[in-house]
Amino acid sequence: MATMNISITPQLAQLINDKVTSGRYHSASEVIREGLRLLKEQDEIRRLRLEELRKEIQKGVDQLERGEAKTFSSGEELAAHIEAEGRKILVENH
Repeated sequence: MATMNISITPQLAQLINDKVTSGRYHSASEVIREGLRLLKEQDEIRRLRLEELRKEIQKGVDQLERGEAKTFSSGEELAAHIEAEGRKILVENH
């Protein structure tokens, strides 16, 4: 295992000590490893969400290119359409 020196705030040092004292972790290294594992997991979730968002954007672009765009005469009309679509999705998922 690699050894690394890091500087942390007193608050983070206290958090690490509290975690070890709780008995859930056996050492400060375990706490740091768990934190880094969670950070890595969070990064992967963000990556997957971004990938999904890009796919959804591409679907919209493709629809526009096929002439499948909907136009609305006002913001109120658009808001009503969004609300109706949202309600439809809620009903389908429950």
